[in-house]
Amino acid sequence: MAYEFKLPDLGEGLTEGEISRWLVQEGQQIAEDDPLVEIATDKTTVEIPSPAGGVVSKILVGEGEVVPVGTVLVVIGGNGVAQPEAAAQPVARQRQPDDKVRATPLVRRLASELGVDLGGIAGTGPQGRITEDDVRGGASPAAPEAHPSERREPIRGVKRQMFEHLTRAHREIPPVTWVEECDFTDVDTKRLLALVLKAVAESLKEFPELNARVDDRELVYLERYDIGVAVQTEQGLVVPVVRECDSRSLDELDDDVKRLADAAHAGKLTPEELRGGTFTVTSAGKSAGLLTTPLINHPQVAILGVYRIADRPVVRDGEVVVRRMGNVSVTFDHRVIDGKRAADFGLAVIVRLQG
Repeated sequence: MAYEFKLPDLGEGLTEGEISRWLVQEGQQIAEDDPLVEIATDKTTVEIPSPAGGVVSKILVGEGEVVPVGTVLVVIGGNGVAQPEAAAQPVARQRQPDDKVRATPLVRRLASELGVDLGGIAGTGPQGRITEDDVRGGASPAAPEAHPSERREPIRGVKRQMFEHLTRAHREIPPVTWVEECDFTDVDTKRLLALVLKAVAESLKEFPELNARVDDRELVYLERYDIGVAVQTEQGLVVPVVRECDSRSLDELDDDVKRLADAAHAGKLTPEELRGGTFTVTSAGKSAGLLTTPLINHPQVAILGVYRIADRPVVRDGEVVVRRMGNVSVTFDHRVIDGKRAADFGLAVIVRLQG
């Protein structure tokens, strides 16, 4: 009996996935739970095990293709005759001999200059006459001019998903960034992220509108503190989630941060480790510079950044002294959070970090 394996719902509102790499080939005998396929989402690349054993009869979706959730990817067992659901096809325009095409000499000349076949265009003018707009609409964009010093490759996998996800965030969210200095002199920077997660979780209880997400025209307040940590890997940016940051010890948070970071760099994060974040923290250590303006992790409403920490001259009690200083930023969705509330939240985090 043939088993049709469909692209599963990987959560977080994902509606599609890219076939990053097949781990099997047609005709191969596999067992249940053997590695089957790698799927790239806007979070990471996930290895999916086979839900059934048998011979791989037919692979229906090639590597690099992007398909919606529910698409049949592969047939296991049987004779491989099962087919995926038919995709909607565009209605083909009826071709007609050029001498039957209704178009003025001007339009015919324009079509010739643009390389447009008038026989493949449905006219929108009176009695089906082809207009200038019809011709321009049917013109294919010119292929990019090739240069010997250029190399082109498609944006695929985690990078493609990140490309689309961040494009949406930038398009939909009006971001504002607030910045302030923080004195890290007495902060144990070896456990910096754990300390930041704890300070953020405790501060979010005072500012619940930042621990929320936008759902259509509603702001959904979340009563859990599962904070994502942005990790840059060779494959792209991923955001694993550290759970229950308000109630766990610093040692537990520190261990979890290190474990998730190691898994991210090894490409071994599970879908569950990437779901359900309520807020995001980003810190790139020495690479962070003095300040960046990070994009909000849609559909969240804010992200906190911690930047390079170094010795700086500062004034204390009327004297110039050297302290370990760094900047802290809060980038927020100005549709749902006003500037004072975001600033007060950032200051609350800094007070907790400085002790």
